Amino acid sequence: MRPDSPNRKPDSSPDSSNDPALLALLALGWTLADDGRADRLLALTGLDAATLRAGVDNPAMLAAVLGFLADHEPDLIACAEAIDTSPAALIAAQERLTR
Repeated sequence: MRPDSPNRKPDSSPDSSNDPALLALLALGWTLADDGRADRLLALTGLDAATLRAGVDNPAMLAAVLGFLADHEPDLIACAEAIDTSPAALIAAQERLTR
């Protein structure tokens, strides 16, 4: 799911584990890729599509997305695998975004 460029050197790719907003955006993309999961995100967080669009640079909204995943371990694990990170990195990103 990560955007990779064939012209990029492996060591020049951004380390998303150090960028909580990037991890949250990748997690949001993964979450929204499944209609059922997207509907559950909206229902459980109280967010709506307009808020999601407007809040992609809002740390609280991004933390809410990661909190949604943290509350359902199967999704947390599946998302981490899909975006090539660890569940612990997603939890750490949530914590950093809520500071």
